[in-house]
Formats: sequence, structure tokens, C-alpha cells
Amino acid sequence: MGSIDRYIFRTTLVSFAVVMGSLTGVIWITQALRGIDLMTSQGQTIITFLGLTGLAVPVLVLVIAPIALMIAVAHTLNRLATDSEIIVMNAAGLSPIRLFRPFFYATMVVAALVIIIGAYIAPDGLRRIARWDSEITADVLANVLQPGRFAQLEQGLTIRVRERQPGGLLVGVFIDDARAPNERVSIIADHGTVVKNDKGSFLVLEDGHLERFQTGKQEPALVAFSRYAFDMSKFSRARDVAYGIRERYLWELLWPAENDPLLARLPTEFRSEMHDRLLAPIYPFFFAAVAFAFLGLARTTRQSRNFSMAGAVLVAFVVRLAGFALSVIANKTPYVAGLQYLLLFVATGTCLWLINRNVVIEPPARVTEALNAFNASIARLIRRPVPA
Repeated sequence: MGSIDRYIFRTTLVSFAVVMGSLTGVIWITQALRGIDLMTSQGQTIITFLGLTGLAVPVLVLVIAPIALMIAVAHTLNRLATDSEIIVMNAAGLSPIRLFRPFFYATMVVAALVIIIGAYIAPDGLRRIARWDSEITADVLANVLQPGRFAQLEQGLTIRVRERQPGGLLVGVFIDDARAPNERVSIIADHGTVVKNDKGSFLVLEDGHLERFQTGKQEPALVAFSRYAFDMSKFSRARDVAYGIRERYLWELLWPAENDPLLARLPTEFRSEMHDRLLAPIYPFFFAAVAFAFLGLARTTRQSRNFSMAGAVLVAFVVRLAGFALSVIANKTPYVAGLQYLLLFVATGTCLWLINRNVVIEPPARVTEALNAFNASIARLIRRPVPA
């Protein structure tokens, strides 16, 4: 790799990292806001909140990476064009297809990243989310016990919490336990917290009193306590987690077990997910090729690149939208999956053919003249003096 290739390769990957981080961060924030109730209504910690939302980031990367690469390629090409470097390279005998080589190397890095994420990291993150969500959902203190409501956990056991404060602190706890046939226990505590260890889950109550009513006795036994542990283990057992299609690793989709119940129940969706994983690393090559086809050829400084930028975005949007549509149809019609590969190969091949042929994609002359006339009229209106 020569010095020019290294320069373009490094610039493209740095731009890709910046764009990727920015887009992922923005989308992650919008997604994370939906799970803010984990800390508010369910009393989970900030670690749980960040963990659950952060594990979904690899899934976002699979969709964002090709778009971020296209923006990075367009930014690099625009920078080269602004400094007239593309014109100099072209005059020195560097063909467009040769200039595309460092962008191709950068695309290979992005494609390898997408393969690793799609094959292992993204499904592993979804599995961790499923297990974590199972534990949170199974935690009755976080889901069933809502402030101000009487919750009957089972026949004869009722619990009420007046308020839930940050950090999982439960204020104003009332427990009525009538499960035993010969006695009834009522507990009132100022506050309590949940403690989990290898022995089980316990609601540790502090500053309260316990009243025990036994059959045959007229007066209840009253006990004041500073600390009392109420066993809640039977209500905090996580359910068995059944992984869906998106939680399967790539090799599990390629070579599934013969007795896989999910494959037997949803064979078409199973194969559709497999094709989506295999297609994911191909999309970066198309996005890089379409950006270069519109923006990578030598132009004079008087030729506007706005149309080329808009055209590249439009073509990429149409092809990606068609890919999404074919993916949805493939969930019901298996043979449509082959059209996804055909679409990408034809679109990418067309872009490479245009690059190799040094075809400059420009709007028709009439469109250019109309746009120039419109811009000139807007400029005259702006410069027109305002009457006093």
C-alpha cells in the first residue's frame, strides 16, 4: 500500500469512526429513553439501565455501519476534491478504479467488523438482554409491587409499599401473611431494601413492628424490631429463557440442529434471518461503490457536487429500502431471498462499471440551467434593497 493509499485509507477509517460513534450515540440515546422506567418505576440501578441499553448497541451498528461508511467515503472524496487532489491524481495517470483501491481496503475492514458483530457479538448481546430481562421480570419486588397498591402475591399473602425511592429503597412497607392455617402475621416497617445472596432473595425491613395472631389466643403477640428479613425467594425465581431467531449465532443459523423446535416451527423466518446476516457485510461494498461512483471522478471546481451527493443518497436509499422490502417478503416466500443477493450484486457491479468506465454522473443540461436560474433569482431577491 503506497503513501496515497495509506493517506486515503486512514482518513476514511477515521471519518468512519467519528460518524459511526456520533450516529450510534444519537440513536442509542433515543432508544435508551424508552427504558428509563427501569430506574424510576422498577427501582433498578444505573448499572442495570446502562447494561441493558448498551447491549443493544451492536444491533444498531449492523444497520448504521454501511451508512456511516458512505458518509465517510463522501467526506473523504469531498475533501480530496476541494483541495484539487483528485484532479492532480487523475492528471498523474491514476485511474478512478485505482483510486478506489484504498476505499475498497477500508470497506473490507468495515465488512469484517460487521461480520464479527453479526455472527457473534450482536446475538450474544441479545442473549444477555434476554437473561437479564428474565431476572428483572421475575423480580416481584420490581414489577408486581407498585407504590400505593395492595399486591396479592399468592393466596393469603398481601404486600403494600407506600413509596419507592432511588436506589431500591421501599418506604412504608405493609405485609399481611395469612398463609399458615393457625396464625396470621402483620408487619409494618418504616422502610426496607431487597437483598439477594446465595441463600435467596430477602426483603430486609427496618424500624417496624410485627403482630402475630394465633388461633385460640385472644391477644396478639407484638414484637418491635430494628431489622427483620422476610423471605421472598420463591417469588424471585427467573424463568427459563428461550432464545429467538435473532439471538442465534450465525453458525447456529447455517447449521441448525435437526431437532431444533424453532426451526421446525418457523423454517422460513429462520432462513430469512440467516440471509440477512450473510447480506450485512455486502452492503458496505455497495454503499462505498455508490458514493465513489457519484463523487469520486475528477471534476472542475465549477462543476457542482450537490447533485452528485443527492444522487448518491437517493440511489443508496432506494436500494436499501428495496433490500428491507425483500427481507420482509422473504419471511413468507423463501425464494425471494435470492433476489436480495441479485439486487446487491447488480447495484454494486453497476457502480464499479461506471467507475471503471470513468463515467461522470451529471444532471441533464436543462435541469442544471433551471437550477442555476433559480439560484440566481434567489440571489437577486436577497441583494434587492428594502424600500425605506
